[in-house]
Amino acid sequence: MPYLRFMIKNIIYDFGGVIYNIDFKKTFEAFEALGFSNFDDMFSQHHANVLFQNLETGKITPQEFYKQVKNQAPQPITDEQIRDAWNALLLNYRLSSLQFLTELKEQYNLYLLSNTNAIHYDYFSAQLRKETSYPSLESFFTKAYYSHGIGLRKPNTDAYEFVLNDAGIKAEETIFVDDTIGNLPNAEKLGIKTVLLQPGMLIENIDYDNY
Repeated sequence: MPYLRFMIKNIIYDFGGVIYNIDFKKTFEAFEALGFSNFDDMFSQHHANVLFQNLETGKITPQEFYKQVKNQAPQPITDEQIRDAWNALLLNYRLSSLQFLTELKEQYNLYLLSNTNAIHYDYFSAQLRKETSYPSLESFFTKAYYSHGIGLRKPNTDAYEFVLNDAGIKAEETIFVDDTIGNLPNAEKLGIKTVLLQPGMLIENIDYDNY
């Protein structure tokens, strides 16, 4: 039976490390300055403990998150100190990539799927409005899916299934772009084509026509 090549109609993008620059080390250092000696055991690019998973899936509010972090802190700290340390990893938008998205959306249905939380969302949304002429991150996409909004996070299969079902798109007609290799296998199992965005690579460097 000959190989059947499906035409790509949809692209799902990750956010941090894909269209926005992040540096996890800055948050590690900020929490260390607050007295945490093992923050990388609590949260990293590849791992999140229950507290951070609950924040990222909207199971707890930012206020509940601050309270639980303060309960684990070795010294008294404020909500503002926690917020600023948590937001320290957020750097800036890749402006050339944003411009590219405005052009690419004329050819494909574009979606965003991001493991994020209400604290980070408020920060990077305000940053976009302040530093660019774009009204919102959502304006670049047919629809944006945030883990704290849908209650699901990557790499769990149900997160990808939710996007496919909610958007009404087919896996075999879809590309998923992420900078974390552990987020790709479960998407691939559903039939989604995947692209690992390597360090230094930009989304405009991808040969989308080759998938």
